Amino acid sequence: MRIPGRSRTGTEPVTARSPLGLRLLLSVLYIPVFLAGTVFFALWAADSGPGDAPSADSLRTIAWICAALTLVGVIDLIVVLVRRGRERAAGAGGGGRRGP
Repeated sequence: MRIPGRSRTGTEPVTARSPLGLRLLLSVLYIPVFLAGTVFFALWAADSGPGDAPSADSLRTIAWICAALTLVGVIDLIVVLVRRGRERAAGAGGGGRRGP
């Protein structure tokens, strides 16, 4: 996408893309880790008493952070799968852009 009135100043390619394979691998690896962390910290918070250290509030905060990271991972996984599907469909359908 070109912004009117601005020229390119960097050396990156015009069609630079993120490595979808690496993003897919990282999503598949870390979604279960953060999901397990969410469950672990939520259960620990539910089992902790009023005088325990770390406090139940701290554990709930960590559980929410893990849940948010799980959600980010799931969203990224969906984006990667959609982009890979689009790339495969474009490759199978005649290879590339159409136009004048």
